[in-house]
Amino acid sequence: MSAAIDDHVDRLILDGTKIGWHTERVRDWLDGKRIAPITIDMALTRSCNYGCHYCYAMLQENDRSTINKDVITAFIDDCAEIGVKGISLVSDGESTISPVFMHTCKYGHEKGLSMACGTNGFVLTKSKSEQLLQHLTYLRINISAGEKSRYAEIMGVKEEWFDRIVQNIKDMVAVKRRDKLTCTIGLQMVLMPEYADQILPLARLGRDLGVDYLVIKHCSDNEDGDLGVNYSGYSSLYGLLREAEAMSTETYQCTVKWSKIEATGTRSYQRCYGAPFLLQISGSGLVAPCGMLFNEKYKKFHIGNICEERFKDIWASDRYWEVMNYLASPEFNAQKMCGSLCLQHKVNEALDKVVKGEGELVPADGSVQHVNFI
Repeated sequence: MSAAIDDHVDRLILDGTKIGWHTERVRDWLDGKRIAPITIDMALTRSCNYGCHYCYAMLQENDRSTINKDVITAFIDDCAEIGVKGISLVSDGESTISPVFMHTCKYGHEKGLSMACGTNGFVLTKSKSEQLLQHLTYLRINISAGEKSRYAEIMGVKEEWFDRIVQNIKDMVAVKRRDKLTCTIGLQMVLMPEYADQILPLARLGRDLGVDYLVIKHCSDNEDGDLGVNYSGYSSLYGLLREAEAMSTETYQCTVKWSKIEATGTRSYQRCYGAPFLLQISGSGLVAPCGMLFNEKYKKFHIGNICEERFKDIWASDRYWEVMNYLASPEFNAQKMCGSLCLQHKVNEALDKVVKGEGELVPADGSVQHVNFI
């Protein structure tokens, strides 16, 4: 791999955590202070126009409220006030179909927050991209196949939707280059072993489309295994995955999240320390530590709803910190009480080593992209 590609890899950090660039907030947390999240991952709606077979969101149903313009404006104001640094519109719904999507991205950017979005990309036509990309740190298209027929099967849509997505991505790349924008445009493949035939076609497609990266990640399952992810099946794909990574160029990075795929669904830690740094909010407005706890059956972890009260008040409440402190206590065991390899996983690994004295808390060196998305 050339030095230029190495630099591209180092700056993106697609398989790891950027918590090392936020040591001041980690020190405050270690000192027992009530810290604001660095990153909030949320959705603007629980609805989606796709039917992906691997979708974890279908396991997260909870009482729905509507995040309207007044709600999201107040929420962003609160985030800016208490010190949140980045908001990623991903979580458990397709935020681009919300009526407040464009306002959210623009207003968040204006308030000094780093804004990002993970999406199926269906509604993001060229005119939408021209309005949107200038306000985002990154835009990631969730696409788990590189061929039309398999795309339709895996993503649960019509075959012709694949052509529309490909054109939308081409237009995004063209708008970025034309306007000299800094927004990173990437693709994400949620890999189940039965999608092996799409690894190389998708790696080639990403390179041909001119996007900045393709990340290939594991599929998370809940503690009951409802999605039926065969974690032992990933090992037979290692050759294909390395072949995909070899398609990287000086301007295109294909990265496999090896750390999670090789973990085979297991955790090295028991306490959850990551939630106060990387909080998740449902498209229903529900505030919970993480997406794996959105379902109504985990109500004892539910903290509040931004559609009903201000986020800064929820964050400052005793209830918020009771839940966070419980997750970090010996009474909680992430190895037994959680689904597999959550969004906070890499942050948890890093913080667990710090707490145990197995890792040093030193500021990370060098510049990195997307630093506010840990």
